[in-house]
Amino acid sequence: MAYSIKDPETDEIIRRLAKAKRKPIVEAIREACLNELERERAKVPLWERLQPLIERVSAHPPREVQTHPTDKEFFDAMWADKQ
Repeated sequence: MAYSIKDPETDEIIRRLAKAKRKPIVEAIREACLNELERERAKVPLWERLQPLIERVSAHPPREVQTHPTDKEFFDAMWADKQ
């Protein structure tokens, strides 16, 4: 089975990889593709990665929401005695 790489940049990358690994081009391509496939298989979905965090947050009881004065109320209170 033959493959033809018609993109010069891709060809250069493949040749640089093969040279760096001191392997024939086909072997370097095979190894790179196998490594990439393994990385894809090893990926953990975001939802699964977030589960421990969600469980930690859910374990804490909800806190009362403290209300803070609005900016206007804050400045009115701050300047009330100076007017």
